[in-house]
Amino acid sequence: MSNAPVVAVFNTSEDTIELLRFVLQQAGYVVVSAFTHFLRDGKTDLEALMRQYQPSVIVYDIAIPYEQNWRLFQQIRASPACVGVRFVLTTTNAAHVQKIAGREQHIHEIIGKPFDLDQVVRAVKEAIHERPTG
Repeated sequence: MSNAPVVAVFNTSEDTIELLRFVLQQAGYVVVSAFTHFLRDGKTDLEALMRQYQPSVIVYDIAIPYEQNWRLFQQIRASPACVGVRFVLTTTNAAHVQKIAGREQHIHEIIGKPFDLDQVVRAVKEAIHERPTG
Protein backbone atom coordinates (compact mmCIF):
# COMPACT_ATOMS: atom_id res chain seq x y z
CA MET A 1 0.00 0.00 0.00
CA SER A 2 1.23 3.47 -0.87
CA ASN A 3 2.19 5.99 1.79
CA ALA A 4 1.19 8.83 -0.54
CA PRO A 5 -1.50 11.17 0.79
CA VAL A 6 -5.01 10.51 -0.51
CA VAL A 7 -7.00 13.28 -2.18
CA ALA A 8 -10.73 12.95 -2.88
CA VAL A 9 -12.17 14.79 -5.88
CA PHE A 10 -15.92 15.48 -5.77
CA ASN A 11 -17.25 17.04 -8.97
CA THR A 12 -20.15 16.89 -11.42
CA SER A 13 -17.95 16.47 -14.50
CA GLU A 14 -16.26 13.19 -15.43
CA ASP A 15 -13.75 15.11 -17.58
CA THR A 16 -12.80 17.39 -14.69
CA ILE A 17 -12.47 14.44 -12.31
CA GLU A 18 -10.17 12.64 -14.74
CA LEU A 19 -8.09 15.77 -15.41
CA LEU A 20 -7.64 16.43 -11.68
CA ARG A 21 -6.91 12.73 -11.10
CA PHE A 22 -4.14 12.87 -13.71
CA VAL A 23 -2.41 16.02 -12.39
CA LEU A 24 -2.74 15.01 -8.74
CA GLN A 25 -1.40 11.52 -9.41
CA GLN A 26 1.49 13.07 -11.35
CA ALA A 27 2.18 15.15 -8.22
CA GLY A 28 2.39 11.97 -6.15
CA TYR A 29 -1.07 11.70 -4.62
CA VAL A 30 -3.50 8.81 -4.55
CA VAL A 31 -6.84 10.03 -5.92
CA VAL A 32 -10.35 8.78 -5.22
CA SER A 33 -13.42 10.42 -6.67
CA ALA A 34 -17.19 10.68 -6.60
CA PHE A 35 -19.80 12.59 -8.53
CA THR A 36 -21.42 15.22 -6.34
CA HIS A 37 -24.91 14.23 -7.51
CA PHE A 38 -24.23 10.61 -6.41
CA LEU A 39 -23.20 11.89 -2.98
CA ARG A 40 -26.33 14.04 -2.77
CA ASP A 41 -28.62 11.18 -3.91
CA GLY A 42 -26.97 8.60 -1.65
CA LYS A 43 -25.74 6.46 -4.59
CA THR A 44 -22.21 6.94 -3.20
CA ASP A 45 -21.84 6.31 0.53
CA LEU A 46 -19.71 9.19 1.82
CA GLU A 47 -19.01 7.56 5.18
CA ALA A 48 -17.82 4.30 3.57
CA LEU A 49 -15.69 6.16 1.03
CA MET A 50 -14.06 8.25 3.75
CA ARG A 51 -13.45 5.26 6.03
CA GLN A 52 -11.95 3.19 3.24
CA TYR A 53 -9.62 5.81 1.74
CA GLN A 54 -9.14 8.39 4.54
CA PRO A 55 -8.35 11.35 2.26
CA SER A 56 -6.38 14.23 3.72
CA VAL A 57 -7.96 16.76 1.37
CA ILE A 58 -11.19 16.96 -0.61
CA VAL A 59 -11.25 19.00 -3.82
CA TYR A 60 -14.95 19.90 -4.05
CA ASP A 61 -16.67 21.83 -6.83
CA ILE A 62 -19.35 24.34 -5.89
CA ALA A 63 -21.30 24.31 -9.17
CA ILE A 64 -24.64 25.82 -10.15
CA PRO A 65 -26.99 25.81 -8.30
CA TYR A 66 -24.52 27.26 -5.78
CA GLU A 67 -26.79 27.11 -2.73
CA GLN A 68 -27.66 23.44 -3.31
CA ASN A 69 -24.02 22.49 -3.73
CA TRP A 70 -23.04 24.65 -0.75
CA ARG A 71 -25.57 22.73 1.39
CA LEU A 72 -24.05 19.44 0.19
CA PHE A 73 -20.60 20.78 1.08
CA GLN A 74 -21.87 21.60 4.58
CA GLN A 75 -23.29 18.07 4.95
CA ILE A 76 -20.00 16.55 3.82
CA ARG A 77 -17.99 18.81 6.10
CA ALA A 78 -20.24 17.95 9.07
CA SER A 79 -19.87 14.22 8.51
CA PRO A 80 -18.04 12.48 11.38
CA ALA A 81 -15.84 10.78 8.77
CA CYS A 82 -14.59 14.18 7.57
CA VAL A 83 -13.27 15.49 10.88
CA GLY A 84 -9.90 17.13 10.26
CA VAL A 85 -10.18 16.95 6.47
CA ARG A 86 -9.28 20.15 4.63
CA PHE A 87 -11.14 21.36 1.54
CA VAL A 88 -10.03 23.03 -1.66
CA LEU A 89 -13.10 24.41 -3.40
CA THR A 90 -13.41 25.10 -7.11
CA THR A 91 -16.18 27.19 -8.62
CA THR A 92 -17.16 29.38 -11.55
CA ASN A 93 -18.17 32.14 -9.11
CA ALA A 94 -15.38 32.48 -6.54
CA ALA A 95 -16.64 35.84 -5.24
CA HIS A 96 -20.10 34.43 -4.48
CA VAL A 97 -18.73 31.29 -2.85
CA GLN A 98 -16.28 33.36 -0.78
CA LYS A 99 -19.21 35.49 0.38
CA ILE A 100 -21.27 32.50 1.53
CA ALA A 101 -18.20 30.72 2.94
CA GLY A 102 -17.15 33.62 5.13
CA ARG A 103 -14.33 32.47 7.34
CA GLU A 104 -15.12 28.75 7.10
CA GLN A 105 -12.21 27.13 8.91
CA HIS A 106 -12.13 23.85 6.97
CA ILE A 107 -11.63 25.58 3.60
CA HIS A 108 -8.01 25.98 2.65
CA GLU A 109 -8.64 27.82 -0.62
CA ILE A 110 -11.39 28.77 -3.06
CA ILE A 111 -10.19 28.59 -6.66
CA GLY A 112 -12.13 30.24 -9.47
CA LYS A 113 -12.58 28.64 -12.87
CA PRO A 114 -11.02 28.35 -15.26
CA PHE A 115 -8.36 27.27 -12.81
CA ASP A 116 -4.67 26.73 -13.24
CA LEU A 117 -3.93 23.06 -12.56
CA ASP A 118 -0.68 24.01 -10.82
CA GLN A 119 -2.72 26.19 -8.46
CA VAL A 120 -4.92 23.22 -7.52
CA VAL A 121 -1.88 21.01 -6.89
CA ARG A 122 -0.24 23.76 -4.81
CA ALA A 123 -3.42 24.28 -2.77
CA VAL A 124 -3.72 20.54 -2.10
CA LYS A 125 -0.08 20.36 -1.00
CA GLU A 126 -0.52 23.33 1.32
CA ALA A 127 -3.76 21.95 2.76
CA ILE A 128 -2.10 18.63 3.54
CA HIS A 129 0.77 20.37 5.33
CA GLU A 130 -1.53 22.53 7.45
CA ARG A 131 -3.86 19.64 8.27
CA PRO A 132 -4.17 19.18 12.03
CA THR A 133 -2.58 16.04 13.40
CA GLY A 134 -4.25 13.76 15.92
